Amino acid sequence: MTAIKICCIHSVLEAEIAIAAGAEALGLVADMPSGPGPISDTLIAEITTHIAGRVENFLLTQRTEADAIIAHVTACHPSVIQLVQETSAETRATVKAALPHIELVQVVHVADADAISQAHALAEHADALLLDSGRPNAPTPEFGGTGRTHDWEISRRIVESVDLPVWLAGGLNVSNVREAIAVVQPHGVDLCTGVRTSGALDIEKLADYIAAIRAI
Repeated sequence: MTAIKICCIHSVLEAEIAIAAGAEALGLVADMPSGPGPISDTLIAEITTHIAGRVENFLLTQRTEADAIIAHVTACHPSVIQLVQETSAETRATVKAALPHIELVQVVHVADADAISQAHALAEHADALLLDSGRPNAPTPEFGGTGRTHDWEISRRIVESVDLPVWLAGGLNVSNVREAIAVVQPHGVDLCTGVRTSGALDIEKLADYIAAIRAI
């Protein structure tokens, strides 16, 4: 069964709505240069404390140095750290050694076929990969929540060639998620903008999205 992660959670209430709808994981977005989801570290810690032990909670961080990542995890208490920027193998190894109880998910932004070799390199010292449609080298970097899809055939090749669970993100919604799963065969799917209306989590969109996945 495909795992479901709802990202860009803004409050304890949104966390409860997502859990009640059937999400197995929630994404909590820390400070970012762009995107719809950032909230304060204080609020992230409040949410992770509230939902601890019920679902996986992902802290999305743009930090790339090991000490900074470890400090961020210590402040926010997630069960999973999601690195939205490319990091070195040494950084990931240091974080894993310091935080053995925390899963480490490395994001790969799929722009073209070069993402395949990048994914192979970033899989070292990671527990999972997440394939997204950000533009980290844009004038204002984009690390997620863009609402854009990418080439799912490239994502499928990554899933087939790495020995890790792979999450699929990027422009997923109720109308395309079943096709995306059929093409990519990911461990799980990750949604932000596709279940929101005017920035708020939409209960009806969320229910339709999860029903579409469960019907596969």
